[in-house]
Amino acid sequence: MRHALLLAAAADEAPRMRAELAALVGQESFSQDLPALHACADLVAELGAQALKSTPRRLELGGRPHLLWPGSGTGDVLLLGHFDTVWPTGTLAGWPFTVDGDLASGPGVFDMKAGIVQMFAALRLLPSVEGVAVLLTSDEEIGSPSSRELIEDTARGCRAVLVPEPSAAGALKTARKGIGAYRLHVRGRAAHAGLEPEEGINATVEVAHQVLRIAALGDVRVGTSVTPTVLSGGSSMNTVPEQALVQVDVRAWTAAELERVDAALRTLQPVAAGAGLQLHGGVNRYALEASQSADLFAAAAQEARALGLAPLRRAAVGGGSDGNVTAGLGVPTLDGLGAVGDHAHAPGEYADVSAMPQRAALMTALIKRLRGTG
Repeated sequence: MRHALLLAAAADEAPRMRAELAALVGQESFSQDLPALHACADLVAELGAQALKSTPRRLELGGRPHLLWPGSGTGDVLLLGHFDTVWPTGTLAGWPFTVDGDLASGPGVFDMKAGIVQMFAALRLLPSVEGVAVLLTSDEEIGSPSSRELIEDTARGCRAVLVPEPSAAGALKTARKGIGAYRLHVRGRAAHAGLEPEEGINATVEVAHQVLRIAALGDVRVGTSVTPTVLSGGSSMNTVPEQALVQVDVRAWTAAELERVDAALRTLQPVAAGAGLQLHGGVNRYALEASQSADLFAAAAQEARALGLAPLRRAAVGGGSDGNVTAGLGVPTLDGLGAVGDHAHAPGEYADVSAMPQRAALMTALIKRLRGTG
């Protein structure tokens, strides 16, 4: 009976959720636009204060605003998300927030402003927010450079982390690949390409050798990809290139694979005599492995059944989130609890507003279960 009452209460939240979603999408928050991020933080803080009955700590790190509602400090359930988006400021002018039937569209609606709205609705449905901590950051889309330590400090000691990032076509994300990001700088020696090319050390040729070696480190059998991406070199048409650069994206399902590739990259040696290599970067986010989310997914699936919702599905995805960071600490983490929709980071991304009350109710039920108050 209590689940039926919870689902009904969540349905009553639907008009408010739509209004909050319109307001949030209407406030652009491109990761690289600090004034826009501060304005969005103001709005998120206001909405969150209404849900949690308290104002957040506003932490500015590297000029970026992050919002923290601390819990009791130990054994909390941490709700972790971000309000920055990949959409440059001004996108809204040509792509305003709209709702067509059950589908809401607009920059950032799916990743992840609908998830924030659902999370706040879930908190309003709780009798008490005791034992719940909330952290919303403003740099997730660029790898969390300023918030990573804050995320780690907040997550340590928590019993679980719930991440209202977008679902995968409705499925919860129970595994995410870990990510490595690298830059390999190649140093050669400049010379005139017509008069004395033999006096040079061609950094472009050297980087070509290294690209082939780097790409060979991938292993499709275990899902490890090692992808040379951005490539640059040389200074002019008639000069033997003195410098070259390749950036490398690494994705793997396990920490062991990330560390294998990392070690191999650090042992690369030049092919050309006199050339030099300098590697920068490393593992950015360790994998969210399926074992770290298994118990939480099982609990969520039971609560979904009790609510009368469709059976929950699980998905393993290649993209990373801040859930990878908390999983890397060994804290049980369940991701993809946010919006049902599609096309994250792409024109036409959308969220299904009809599913938002159900997902809010699911999060409420899961929090109550984890706190032992279900």
